[in-house]
Amino acid sequence: MNYLSEMLKLPVLDVDGEKLGVVNDFGIATGEVFPHVTSLAFRGPGKTPFMISWRKWVDRIDETGVYLNTSATNIRFSYLQPTELLLARDVLNKQIVDTQGMKVVRVNDIKFSMSGENQLRLLGAEVGARGLLRAISPALEHIVEGFMKHLGKPLSEDIIAWSYMDLLDRSTKNIQLSVSHKTLGELHPADIADIIEQLDPRLRAQVFAQLDTAQAAEAISEFDDDELMTEMLEGLSDTDASSMLAMMDPDDAADLIDELDYEKAEKLLRLMGVKEEKAIRNLLGYEDNTAGRIMTSEFVSLPATATVGDAIEAIRELDEDFESVYYVYTEDPSGMLTGVLSLRTLIVADRDATLGQLAYRDLVYVSPDEDQEDVTDEMTKYDLVAIPVCDENRHILGIVTFDDAMDVIAEEHQEDLQIAGVGSGDSASDDSTNVLSWFVHRQYWVVVWGIASCIMATVLGTALGSAHLVVFPMCAMPLVLLAASRMVSFVKNYFLEYDGHDDEPKPYLGFFFQSTGMGLILSLVTYLCAQLVRTAAFLDAPMFEEQLFTGCFNIAAIICLVGNMSAVIYLMVLFWRDEHDLNTSGTAMNVIAVMISCVAYCIAAVLLAMSVMG
Repeated sequence: MNYLSEMLKLPVLDVDGEKLGVVNDFGIATGEVFPHVTSLAFRGPGKTPFMISWRKWVDRIDETGVYLNTSATNIRFSYLQPTELLLARDVLNKQIVDTQGMKVVRVNDIKFSMSGENQLRLLGAEVGARGLLRAISPALEHIVEGFMKHLGKPLSEDIIAWSYMDLLDRSTKNIQLSVSHKTLGELHPADIADIIEQLDPRLRAQVFAQLDTAQAAEAISEFDDDELMTEMLEGLSDTDASSMLAMMDPDDAADLIDELDYEKAEKLLRLMGVKEEKAIRNLLGYEDNTAGRIMTSEFVSLPATATVGDAIEAIRELDEDFESVYYVYTEDPSGMLTGVLSLRTLIVADRDATLGQLAYRDLVYVSPDEDQEDVTDEMTKYDLVAIPVCDENRHILGIVTFDDAMDVIAEEHQEDLQIAGVGSGDSASDDSTNVLSWFVHRQYWVVVWGIASCIMATVLGTALGSAHLVVFPMCAMPLVLLAASRMVSFVKNYFLEYDGHDDEPKPYLGFFFQSTGMGLILSLVTYLCAQLVRTAAFLDAPMFEEQLFTGCFNIAAIICLVGNMSAVIYLMVLFWRDEHDLNTSGTAMNVIAVMISCVAYCIAAVLLAMSVMG
């Protein structure tokens, strides 16, 4: 008996065997790596709550109950200490942070280790299915365990050790945890962001508030969801929010401020220092998705006449929160960018050498209006850790660093996946393991076909007077649905592979001829296949059956052709939404195209059947 769920409601008996109540909870001291149980909480007659010291009054615990070492009249009750918490009240069924796995999980049960008869030590939290089943019913756990064992997949425990747990919901108790293990604030900012994104909305602001200003500034920069960033920011006071923004990299702060309404943004900017406010306002002056918008104004530039020693001293004097230094840039007296040096060059060079003598002069730089994707292409092409952004006079305005370039690549990749109809968590391996997800994203046309066929069967059943004739319209429908789906895939692939510039005219006419040509080929193949089947299978069939069969396939051929001719409309929609920075779901486009083709085919097939039988 090692689990909290098994111990709750055990009888509490004194040394004379008199029942004092039933176990309600266990208290632990939080300062140990694997804490001992220090208190026993139980409910007495009339559900009166009591608490006693475990070490002082408990003799032993087993599956029959908790046995005390004295009589009821000698017991002295105690209170929960500031360093203690109650497991059932404060941990069980609560969310915790697994600081080893970097995720938020729910505690389904708690596991103990027993040393002797009365030493109970907390090992960790059970967060898997087994703990949930045990909490519902131990018998249910044993049934499922036996069933899974026969399937060759044992129902294993999923225990998170106390040393890797950090509690989140602390508002229910007036205690401060003082634990020796790794806590939330000590995690990497990216891990903190991932954890907060997994939390219930009611806990997000509470956990975010536990971070100091520097931690909050680093963590909020790692959020993927702009709405969540705004939510966290609006949960802070204006002073705290402004201080946090001032500590962020200017480009990240500009992105976040741009999500706020004008009045709120202006208020936060005015509360900042002059230096931080100016840097952020300069970035806000550039259009979205350009080099100017993603660059940082924190870089090191010195006159070409400065020495290596001067450069090293300049780097040493930078603020602690200055973004990482990758290169040192050189300028002429007019401020024009003339060269660049890597840190390695500075380290190995003589301190008295001038930067102009050592600088690499064949510079690669971009303009502030350059598209962010083109910037990342340049950085990838030349293997740059950072690339300078210069105005028309080659005065350096800022630099785009590799971390911002990676964000752009990830953002564009996600947009491409969404247009292609693949979710953020989907992959080729997911398709083989998650059948439902694969079916929903790839084979939903089968559902459309089934529903449409049922409707057509209901409508045409009486009119045709023969059940087997309803099969004819159903046979040709998959061609229409699959053709619509493939047409959208062709549009998406064309869009994703298009590498023309925004100011160039889009090749709509050429695309129209391509898609129409594909539609003609598909329609011709459909027509010829129908004629081949008609010749082989309808030699002795009534004329109306032959007309119905060939007519349905002719309708399918026409709809396939029209659908491919309309592909250019879908392409125009994609380009328009891309120019307006609107996300487009490839799955949604597929569904729309399939539904339009389905409705058109069903209407035409019903009209054909009525005409043939009329």
